[in-house]
Formats: sequence, C-alpha cells, structure tokens
Amino acid sequence: MIRFELKNRRALITGGASGIGLETARMLAEAGADVAINFLPGDPRAQQALESLAQYGGRVIAAPGDLSDAATAHAMVEQAIADLGGIDLLVNNAGTPGLSKPVPVGDLDGISEELWATLLNVNLMSVFRCSKAAASALKESRGAIVNTVSIAGFGAVSSSICYSASKAAAINLTKNLARGLAPEVRVNGVAPGAVDSSWSIQWTEQHRATSEAATPLKRWATPADVAEMILYLGFGAAMTTGQILVVDGGISI
Repeated sequence: MIRFELKNRRALITGGASGIGLETARMLAEAGADVAINFLPGDPRAQQALESLAQYGGRVIAAPGDLSDAATAHAMVEQAIADLGGIDLLVNNAGTPGLSKPVPVGDLDGISEELWATLLNVNLMSVFRCSKAAASALKESRGAIVNTVSIAGFGAVSSSICYSASKAAAINLTKNLARGLAPEVRVNGVAPGAVDSSWSIQWTEQHRATSEAATPLKRWATPADVAEMILYLGFGAAMTTGQILVVDGGISI
C-alpha cells in the first residue's frame, strides 16, 4: 500500500458514513489529513463513523446534507470548506442503487420513472453540484476531485439499467470536468466492480460465487482496495486527469 503524509491537507468525502467513503476517510485521517464526512441527516451510522475517525488525532468534521437537493448540496460543500479552512480533495462518493434487489436487464416494466429520477439525481447530479460548489476553492489549492463511478458505467451487468446509465453519465462528466477545471484541478474517477460493503443490494450467494469464479483475482474488492486508489488519484498521479481507474480484480477483462 502506498503511504501518504497528508498533514495540513483537507478533504471532503460525500457518502462518508460507511463503506468506501468511510474507509477513504479513515485512510486520510490516518495519514494526518483533516477530513469532513458528508452523510444523510439522521443516518444512524454517522456518529460512530465520526468517533472512529477521531482516534487519529486530526480534525474530523461532520458535513450532513441531502445531496439530492441542489441548495442543500451547495450549502453543505461551502460550510465544509469554511470549517476545514479550504479544500485539497473532493471525493464524490455518495450514490444509491435505489432498490434492494436487482432488476434483470430485460425487465423494463420493473424500472419506474421514479427510480430513474432518483438515480440520476443522486448518482449524477450530486457529482456536478458538489464539484461546482468546490471548484473555486480547489482551483485555489490546485487540488483534485475523485469520483466513485462503477464498471457498470462501461456496460457491465448491474443492479438495474438506470444504475448503469447513471454511472456511464458520471464517467462522461468526470472527463468533461477534467477538461473544464484544468490546469488547476485534476479530476479522475475510480470504477469498482463488486465490493464487500454495506451496499444495500441483496445479491444471492450463487451470484456471488459465480462472480468470484469469473474474477481473475478470485474475490470481490474491499472498501480498502478502492480507498487506496482514491488516495493515489487524490494526492499522487500528478500527471493524470480525466481517467477512470478500474478496481474489479480483473473481471472486466
């Protein structure tokens, strides 16, 4: 694992109360960074997450806010930046599958207008909202944005066709943000395959066994596998922008 010394560096992670977001926050805090974690107001996991991060000794700031609302998202980012005293890294990690069980790709009747609206709003628009709100401060610090996308955005089978479409759009947005915010800000994405986390999709044991068997590295990723790549894109990779790095154990090859 690459080790970073991040004392006096500042990061905001959306969807930071669990899974990939929390592990990214933990790695950042352990490296000495000041960290703000965003979560939905009332998320019961938030307090425990904040307490677990405080042990590393750096500043840990709560940044609650529902990113599906444009005004709330903008205000959350502005307040977090003010509390941190600036920002060096924005991790757009918040996302949702919008359902608890997968919808087969041919089941068009199983996809509602409401599901489309929710996934596009959270998985795509929140990335734009938070990036827009943080752009000026990131330009000042010559910082970076890392977006959590998915191999579903490249056409892999996912929980639903609208989830895949929302992630494909987020991949395109990542590339265009990289163009639009250059040269001061680098913008990249990390695309996990299946991840062992608190994600709410209820995959069957047979699905998992089949998926692992088809994966060259013979396991699902952990949140730490993905978080490590996020830190690299955020504070290494000085000549890398507009790229999507895949973390899927090789299943997409």
